[in-house]
Amino acid sequence: MRKMVDCRDYPSEMNCTLVIAGEEEEVVRAASEHAVSVHGHMDSPELREQIRSTLKDEVPQHA
Repeated sequence: MRKMVDCRDYPSEMNCTLVIAGEEEEVVRAASEHAVSVHGHMDSPELREQIRSTLKDEVPQHA
């Protein structure tokens, strides 16, 4: 099952609305890069583990 992370779950001054979905490792990598480049976090194993711990299962959207 694909995983997802949604910036709307983490209030910020930017009111970021980005959603990242994919395989777990892809999402952790992309979300950590986003957290560093957009939100000013420092990339670290702790950041990646924090992101990993908040991943949700993606709910498929059917038309």
